Amino acid sequence: MGQNSVRGEGTRGRVPRARELGWDDDLHDAGEATGAGGGAPGEKAADAPASTRAERRRGNAGGGTGPGRGGTGSGGGTGAGGRAAARRRAKKTGKRRALRWVAIALSVLILGTAGAGYLYYEHLNNNIRGGSRAGGDSGVKKAPPNALGDTPLNILLIGSDSRADAKNVALGGGKNLREAKPLADVQMLLHVSADRQNASIVTIPRDTIVPIPECKGEDGSTYRATTTEPINETLGRGGPGCTLTTWESITGVYIDHWMMIDFAGVVAMADEVGGVPVCVKTGVHDKPTARVKGGSGLKLKAGTTEIQGKQALQWLRTRHAFGNDQGRAKAQHMYLNGMVEKLQKQNAWSDTSQLTGLAETATKALQVSDELKSVKKLFDLSMQLKNVKMNRLTTATVPTVEWSQDRNKLEMVKSSADKMWAMLRDDIAFDKNGKPATAKPKPSTSAKPKATPEAPGSFAVTVANGTAGTGDAPVEGRAKAVADTLTGKGFTQADASKEAQPRADSVVMYPKADGDQGRANAVSVAKALGLPEAKVRPDAKAEGITLVVGADWREGDVYKAPAVEAGDLPEGADDKATCMDIYSVYQWDGKS
Repeated sequence: MGQNSVRGEGTRGRVPRARELGWDDDLHDAGEATGAGGGAPGEKAADAPASTRAERRRGNAGGGTGPGRGGTGSGGGTGAGGRAAARRRAKKTGKRRALRWVAIALSVLILGTAGAGYLYYEHLNNNIRGGSRAGGDSGVKKAPPNALGDTPLNILLIGSDSRADAKNVALGGGKNLREAKPLADVQMLLHVSADRQNASIVTIPRDTIVPIPECKGEDGSTYRATTTEPINETLGRGGPGCTLTTWESITGVYIDHWMMIDFAGVVAMADEVGGVPVCVKTGVHDKPTARVKGGSGLKLKAGTTEIQGKQALQWLRTRHAFGNDQGRAKAQHMYLNGMVEKLQKQNAWSDTSQLTGLAETATKALQVSDELKSVKKLFDLSMQLKNVKMNRLTTATVPTVEWSQDRNKLEMVKSSADKMWAMLRDDIAFDKNGKPATAKPKPSTSAKPKATPEAPGSFAVTVANGTAGTGDAPVEGRAKAVADTLTGKGFTQADASKEAQPRADSVVMYPKADGDQGRANAVSVAKALGLPEAKVRPDAKAEGITLVVGADWREGDVYKAPAVEAGDLPEGADDKATCMDIYSVYQWDGKS
């Protein structure tokens, strides 16, 4: 797994502003990855073993939990003055105290004071299915920490159409597809900013043709790289790890985890939260027509409806009534937004009974990458999602056009996709609702002064051609051209590598073991070429300073960073909708 570590993930030590943001590092690892609140979940609390339900009741009854009670522990006196002071203190620290009580509630609920509590905790852990994080080597490294020591979190959400389970056949049809390899018909990248203040969900439509790298399955099988297959076939080429590796190869964004759910899991999650609000501008019936067979069967009257069970699955599978795959992605995003908003309104994170049901459901329905395979880690993930306000959650679909070789397939609009991937890599918010950062960088923990760079000609620099990093043909001779530029600037030991290293973004790597001196030398190389210091990265495997000229720098002697501001998404990418349009053929009058 290399760089994966859920505990403290995305931070250096404690999170600098954790308490200000309403977290408490000591209670639930505030710097960890953020989970997809709309993730998924299976069996209800009532379906658990009797001993489990009994333990759960003891946890609910004995915990005295909830943010309301959480505010009573530090009154400081019994008179009117003491009560007033307590109210002022409670108001000031209410958010943090609420989360303390959530953690206490979960501890009472799961661990209890007897063996049954531990058994229930193990029961939940045993529900969770895991798998390898990656299915191949994309060459993408985790982003360096910002000035506060924090890094963004990226989680790939995958919806599988597998019919291997009888429940999925009952919900999704396809009895003849039991033996077929599953397709990743829903793929969304959840990006949570380093400061945990904004998030975005990005979809690549399922029929988009992309370069799929070589992948290895967990059974040891190898799948050769291809350039002419749709992205939804990645799941059948080694599992969700291959889907993750493909996304990393396309975007240049390091993805920390994946989470996958099937048909039955979607239904279970919708049931657990009591329905998810969605909206259609006219009545809709997604039924077979004379020209188009199939259809999800979705039938809703105009306006807002809280859907659950099979209806929720129909909504997520509907394509024809919403026009195309891009319309389906917009509807799926509406569903996720509705679920997150409902969970926040229900205060699900501090309601022990609902939290129990969500835990039982989620652990049954989700499959996750191995480093997330425990109740505590999943709980820590979900706790962080509640800090993102709805006006800072952006949903987007990568703009596409018909593929030149098959009008039924799609290809990404390269300029739009490249811009979105750059924003994700540089942690630039997709929305314009944020406030300028006011926090100051953490003081250096090093007692010794930073090193000064050595003379340019005193160390070697290897330049590699990475211009094929987004699937385009490489720029021939690019490594030599940039190496010659460095030589002219005094780096006389600069030399071009014969081995290409396809990469979306340009980067200067230095051996991690070289410490401050290695970094100082690498920074001097970056500055000579106009590369920002953020492009300098330590690498444990590097044998010397290596400059990879990525796909974002295909010409010129000096790197020119694209000018991108928060909220500056390409036209057509932001797809948040309050109500869905319905294609005329599938409009319904609400009567027949």
